[in-house]
Amino acid sequence: MISDGARPGRTFVAESPHMQDKPLLFVDIDGVISLWGFDSNARPAGAFHNVDGIIHFLSSEAGIHLLSLAERFDLVWCSGWEEKAEEHLPHALALPAGLPFLSFSRNPGRQHAHWKLAAIEAYAGGRRPLAWIDDAHDAACRAWAADRPAPTLLVATTPAVGLNRTHADELTAWAAGLTAAS
Repeated sequence: MISDGARPGRTFVAESPHMQDKPLLFVDIDGVISLWGFDSNARPAGAFHNVDGIIHFLSSEAGIHLLSLAERFDLVWCSGWEEKAEEHLPHALALPAGLPFLSFSRNPGRQHAHWKLAAIEAYAGGRRPLAWIDDAHDAACRAWAADRPAPTLLVATTPAVGLNRTHADELTAWAAGLTAAS
């Protein structure tokens, strides 16, 4: 589902011409930007933030990489945080404001499908290249990506590390390959 309820008057249309220049990058938050499970004696770069009464450790490294990736991708928040991503992350990580976010049906209706797939499909359509960074891709995600007609890259993170240089380099190289193939 494309978000329009949380921001009256704003609707995001995936097939509009101004959005076709770059591939999409769907960005999960928990396990990608908001980290957990790391050794407290070897904490990654970042800081603790209170997000609506819940303490999250936000990776500053992930924020730096997202800024760089925004040059090659149109970033879209793809998280159960929904509009909360836009309310908290631009300020906390010095990210650009105004990024679109997906809203999700809590009952996706597709048997055995990952709960984010319907919203991703609705936003991206079948023709636009996309990458999706998340710590919880499952077999349904991999099957969906393999069957998708447009180029699709799934990038998996671990919650204690999140988005790092290796992931950013992989995403950058993939996007550059799309440009070279055009």
